Amino acid sequence: MTRALSRDLRDRVVAAMREGATAREAAKTFSVSAASAVRWLQLSRMTGSTAPRPHVARRRPVLLDQRDWLLARISAAPDLTVRALRAELAEVRGIEVGYGAVWRFLAREQLTFKKKPARRRTE
Repeated sequence: MTRALSRDLRDRVVAAMREGATAREAAKTFSVSAASAVRWLQLSRMTGSTAPRPHVARRRPVLLDQRDWLLARISAAPDLTVRALRAELAEVRGIEVGYGAVWRFLAREQLTFKKKPARRRTE
């Protein structure tokens, strides 16, 4: 995720629009998008400030508590699919999670599933 643009720049864009420039003109002058200029003006009208909203931290991974069990299960049966792992979590551990949660866990652990061995190209 990119950083928010400076508050000084935001203030200058909003000031230019309040002085009569259109959002597109102000955006072109300060090399920002017209959509950003409009949002900053709206934010200024609603809150009285152009300060960026605070950054929200992501949620803690759902399957972090099950890491040891999942890694042991994968090492015991390395050909398990993501859907099979999800089903086992529900049946054995009683944890209902989505397909994406298991996928993100495996990606975070840098585990991939390749069903077929690498083959040489035909010559």
